[in-house]
Amino acid sequence: MEEIRMSVKEVNRVSVLEQLKRKTMKQNRAARILGISVRHVRRLLKRYRRDGARGLVHKLRGVPGNNRADTSTLDTALATIQKQYHDFSVTLAHEKLTERHGFPYSRETLRCAMMAAGLWTPTRQPIPVIHELRERRASEGELVQVDGSPHRWFENRGPACTLLVYIDDATGKLKILEFALSETTNAYFHATGAYLERYGKPLAFYLDRHGVFRVNTTRALTARVEDSNGKTQFGRAMDELGIELIFANSPEAKGRVEKVNQTLQDRLVKELRLQGISTMEEGNRFLPIFMEDFNRRFAVSPKSPVNLHRHLTDHDRLDYMLVQKHKRRLSKQLTLSYGSRIYQIQTDRPTYALRHTAVTVQEDAHGIITIRHQKTPLSYRIIEKHPKSEIVDSK
Repeated sequence: MEEIRMSVKEVNRVSVLEQLKRKTMKQNRAARILGISVRHVRRLLKRYRRDGARGLVHKLRGVPGNNRADTSTLDTALATIQKQYHDFSVTLAHEKLTERHGFPYSRETLRCAMMAAGLWTPTRQPIPVIHELRERRASEGELVQVDGSPHRWFENRGPACTLLVYIDDATGKLKILEFALSETTNAYFHATGAYLERYGKPLAFYLDRHGVFRVNTTRALTARVEDSNGKTQFGRAMDELGIELIFANSPEAKGRVEKVNQTLQDRLVKELRLQGISTMEEGNRFLPIFMEDFNRRFAVSPKSPVNLHRHLTDHDRLDYMLVQKHKRRLSKQLTLSYGSRIYQIQTDRPTYALRHTAVTVQEDAHGIITIRHQKTPLSYRIIEKHPKSEIVDSK
């Protein structure tokens, strides 16, 4: 007996049409039962009388669709993925195939082809923990989220490093991306200086509780600054610039920048690989190009068209503010100790005028030392500290 493949709807029509064929049911009632018109009932009945149950099977079943993807095009795309994009996600692989290779089909078509070829396995997503959503700020420059993301950005082609990320909360735009060896005060000073010169001063930075931004223990003596108010060097600099610092209590609180970090650890790593970039210097030159493309794809329009960035004024001297500052008091010989060295002030004034005077030792990212008294730089000479003498056993 020949096997006939039918859908459930087609099987349900057999019994009704059989009754029509035996004239035990009216066509009007059959139309109501099947949910079709009387005219269509007549067509089905005609086919059923001529071909039996086979006449109810859809004529296009098993016939390739007119809009199906070309097999050779899909095979070429899959070969390209295996060669160049083997660890790319479906979305990113589709973007690259579309932009670089002219792939004509949708992301879903590519996903099905990758699954059939064993190049993509859908993963079961963990049950998400629901957190209360925080509304985006209304205006650009109202709040900027800042974070550092340590990762092997250059994979095995270069050393691990940290990517400093500045993202606007209202628009989701990447404002600053910069590679640094680690999250240090000088690294954040450099990245923040680039931000301020390019966009101006935002109202607030949204940060985690990293030791660069906040003193988390009273025993952190190295974090004390000139006014002894418990702020770090970064906190003191932002206070001078009039930028508020808001600290997140958990990673979920700054979810936008954390999510961007995850996206960058996928997309940026693969872009750096495609570009053949393996050093921080090359990476920093490429990052503006990457940011422009990223913002074009993912940035949103702010609720308010008002940009709240403030222009830098003549009083905002970044070369004086974005440096480390430490308080010292001169001795009777006009000396002070800083960084395992002794500095002696050279002056034409009477020496007694500067005895026991409070001065500020300023060190920039290049290690250049400036000693100031009431913002006036002082001349000095360096006296190297002598190594401590060792106690030798008499034996």
